[in-house]
Amino acid sequence: MTGRRVISVPDLGAAIDEHEAVGFRLTTISPADDPRRADMDGPEAIRLERAADAPPTTGRAGMVYRDLIPSRLGGAVIASHISIPEGGPVPDYVHHHDIRFQMIFCHAGWVKVVYEDQGDPFVMGPGDCVIQPPGIRHRVLESGDGLEVVEIGAPAEHDTHRDHELELPNGVGDPDRAWEGQRFVRHEYADDRWTDSPDPGWELQDFGVGDATGGVAAVRLARTDGAVPPVRIHDFELFFGFVRSGELDYIQPSGVTTVGPGEAVVVPAGEEFALGAKTPTEVLLATLPA
Repeated sequence: MTGRRVISVPDLGAAIDEHEAVGFRLTTISPADDPRRADMDGPEAIRLERAADAPPTTGRAGMVYRDLIPSRLGGAVIASHISIPEGGPVPDYVHHHDIRFQMIFCHAGWVKVVYEDQGDPFVMGPGDCVIQPPGIRHRVLESGDGLEVVEIGAPAEHDTHRDHELELPNGVGDPDRAWEGQRFVRHEYADDRWTDSPDPGWELQDFGVGDATGGVAAVRLARTDGAVPPVRIHDFELFFGFVRSGELDYIQPSGVTTVGPGEAVVVPAGEEFALGAKTPTEVLLATLPA
């Protein structure tokens, strides 16, 4: 950024702490999964940059990231499996993201979060999901042991901005408020929320993301008792499937790949494929666009 003095550092996290101790304030950090640069204001405007030969570090707020899309589709989208092995307070702060689309899905464990205009902090458990509109302020407060979430964001690299002024919770705002044309969504998993899918043998929990994002994305859970015929999938900018349990058959013209729990299927636009299952299976599905 023009006007900022750039400082190369071997350990970005330590350098941020050192500068905050002498009066600087963090304003922006990027990218969240593997921070390489941080803008700070204070006695002067500076940018800390992790040295090119420095070893990788843990992601923002001490969270451990595993990339589910190694190629990131040329920078178009990132999907991360984020874990916190030992629970307790999370050293997070009120922040927001410059992003086209972002969702957080709780796969295992629990996490307490708070969002702008959404009332008191709440706990997300397995199967719960939130859609974070661009610019909504939020904060991760604490987690239990063994937390695992799946986060999808587009584009892959985006800035995270710290908000030093807003305190959360800040009450309940307009439920129809939109942040850059998108509404906040909180989906709570429940066994009575399953509905029949148009595809034989499958059930769905739709999160209402298509309407809330104006068609930017769709997110749902799908499950089957197994032995279902393959379902041909239409063309999307991105098709993403994260297997929660069971085994998913990823069928391409070149052959079949069986994907197990904790693994993902990622299909860019223009590739022909289908999905099937021979055992009881539950999978998180996300598409761009809806």
